Amino acid sequence: MATIPHVQTGACVWVGYSGGLDSTVLLHALASHQRRHGGALRALHVHHGLHADAEDWARHCIDACAALDVPLDVLQVEVAKHSGEGLEAAARNARHAAFASLLKPGDVLALAHHLDDQAETFLLRALRGAGDGLGAMRAWRRFEPGWLWRPLLDTPRTALLAYAQRHGLRWIDDPTNASEAHDRNFLRRQVMPLLQARWPQAANSLAASAALQRDAVALLEAEDAAALAQVRCADPACVDVERLAALPRERRARVLRRWIGGCGLPPLPAEGVSRIEHDLLKASADTTPAFAWHDAIVRRWRGLLWAERTHVPLPSAFRQAWDGKAPLHLPGSGTLALEGTMHSTIEPTTWIVHARTGGERITLPGRTHSHALKHVLQALGIPPWIRARLPVLSHADGDVLAAGDLVASAAFSEWMQASGLRLRWQPAAA
Repeated sequence: MATIPHVQTGACVWVGYSGGLDSTVLLHALASHQRRHGGALRALHVHHGLHADAEDWARHCIDACAALDVPLDVLQVEVAKHSGEGLEAAARNARHAAFASLLKPGDVLALAHHLDDQAETFLLRALRGAGDGLGAMRAWRRFEPGWLWRPLLDTPRTALLAYAQRHGLRWIDDPTNASEAHDRNFLRRQVMPLLQARWPQAANSLAASAALQRDAVALLEAEDAAALAQVRCADPACVDVERLAALPRERRARVLRRWIGGCGLPPLPAEGVSRIEHDLLKASADTTPAFAWHDAIVRRWRGLLWAERTHVPLPSAFRQAWDGKAPLHLPGSGTLALEGTMHSTIEPTTWIVHARTGGERITLPGRTHSHALKHVLQALGIPPWIRARLPVLSHADGDVLAAGDLVASAAFSEWMQASGLRLRWQPAAA
């Protein structure tokens, strides 16, 4: 196992403990080290609720940690089964969110990925057309407010089994690991044995290739960052199409992936870069093409690429009376609220909140005549997909008072100023 990292005073090493062979060995090894050298050590078991034996697995982990005198936290999570990213990825995301919820600054999360996992990850990513992802897993990296540590990446699965047998350890055998419906299980059970029968050092060689790829990526990242800075706008969710297109093709692909990652979006799929190149960068300026994947989307509009999570528009039939006294929850579009201390009494039916239907007009401050709301929003540079989500605030007689918190009529602006209030639209998070 890799050398125990230096942990700052007051910080803790957390072991991600599933109860399986790998994490059982890691927990036992770290607990043995703690008894000899001291330090704060805790375990964390994530209860996914995806298997009928999940409760029994949690009890096994509680008993095992008690025997080792290691405090254990059991966190139950809700796995997004229909997120579009697959059950394995959804469970992993839920697990990592649970880990992040407990880590404090300087804490270390230790996970039990080993050399065979690294080789499988390299193969899986190669089959999916990954680029930088071929670097697979790092032994040490930043994670939320602390660090993620994988001390077993150079240790083969056979060595972990030998350790467990030597120390008389008990572990859980998850029956889903035998299902070859999952890509990783198919590789582990069918492909890797064939490779190792012909090339006994296959796992070591694949893991070494991953390490070489990480070294190569490290050399390129500084130039990628400089190129992204050249094309990025003041809004980090936007890049300039013309400046991006001027980059060499190979650099452009790396910049796109780095930009998407920096926006907190899922990695682009294998065809993502080519689709953006062909459908968006080469599109005519008067079109608004888009590429969507895994609840994320990149659009072209007004010479820029815009990246964000996908959102649904406000339903066209939405129409609701609102008195402004409490925040109004909008279907799929967040909340609308009046902030400040309300001094005026507002009749519940005075205002109507509704979706844009077209043809609305608004009289702006300092103007004597009304303007088409569509043209006002266009002049403000509000993208069409944001306009589709905007809640419109109107009098019952149809006079438009505001569109979200982006534009307000002269009369409504005066009313808010006199009342000490401010209209606030908080869009829904994807």
